[in-house]
Amino acid sequence: MTPDEHKAAGRALFEAERDGRQIGLLSLAHPGMSLDDAYAVQAALVAHRKEAGRRVIGWKIGLTSRAMQDALKIDTPDSGVLFDDMLFEDGAEIPAGRFIQPRIEAEIAFLMKAPVSGGDVTREAVLDATEAVAPSLEILDTRILRADPATGMARVITDTISDNAANAGIVLGRQRHDPRAVDLRWAGAIVKRDGVVEETGLGAGVLDDPVTGIVWLVRRLAQYGQGLAAGEVVLSGSFVRPVEAPPGSRFDADFGGFGAVSVSFAKA
Repeated sequence: MTPDEHKAAGRALFEAERDGRQIGLLSLAHPGMSLDDAYAVQAALVAHRKEAGRRVIGWKIGLTSRAMQDALKIDTPDSGVLFDDMLFEDGAEIPAGRFIQPRIEAEIAFLMKAPVSGGDVTREAVLDATEAVAPSLEILDTRILRADPATGMARVITDTISDNAANAGIVLGRQRHDPRAVDLRWAGAIVKRDGVVEETGLGAGVLDDPVTGIVWLVRRLAQYGQGLAAGEVVLSGSFVRPVEAPPGSRFDADFGGFGAVSVSFAKA
């Protein structure tokens, strides 16, 4: 893709999000699209959001589980940017029509107290820079069709990355923990939709350790001269499969001693 094509795709995604609609698969329109192209499109989308007055509050890491990577035939996670309008309080009700096709995932959020960067960053450096970890839910959405209606072709990793890694919202639980005092590999959740258990999982489903996801993100950002900043929130990756969130549904994630977090979606 050319720089102009990156900008055009970023603009199309920004307008799709603003208007509550979906665009066609970028991977179909640009068959030779690379991961670098996808992140360039994401950067163009992020630039439009900043120009619209939105403020960056952190990052999300996606596709950290082996099952999701196998499904998309990749061997690496992806990342996206969190903005201030994506943050919801625990127990919030999402207004009707806010999202197009929302889904929910359970994750461990890292709250940063110090900047951390560098291509050789270590696990210890990440822990030193982390103020606390907390239970959270991520709201996913897609501004790109999940499948092309004419060909049946499903979206692929380049579509997802371009679309800000399908990022839409974050719900932070109230509990805070010292990341060194909790074995995050064993921190898990029971996720219920409307009182019915839909998914369960453990932190070990995220690259064997959620901290590993943060290390991966810092090293990826270093390739672009970036890093994590003090005060940012980082979603370390889901350890459950995404659950559809239709209008009128309610989600409760029980993380046991680690905490709890909930969110509901208003009826249409």
